[in-house]
Amino acid sequence: MTAEDIIIRPVLTEKANDAIAAKRYAFMVDVRADKKQIKAAVESVFDVKVESVNVVNVRGKYKRQGRTGGYTAKGKKAYVTLAASSKAIPFFETLS
Repeated sequence: MTAEDIIIRPVLTEKANDAIAAKRYAFMVDVRADKKQIKAAVESVFDVKVESVNVVNVRGKYKRQGRTGGYTAKGKKAYVTLAASSKAIPFFETLS
């Protein structure tokens, strides 16, 4: 997997936006990626220094449409903390 395949999209929630000040960013990542691969992907794509990576497996929610029910897609969310000496990611700085 390449770095572009590992990082799917940023997570833009209130909790994630509050953590931007502490250089902590949230991304949806490929479910097969591990912490080392996620760290390498973020460092190569955004040219930053990653201090730590925490991962959360997100299970699909049960949703109904009339009589029919099913589950939404499962995924993996990664919380990436940058080193204090590292620069911030420009994409997230425009959101504040």
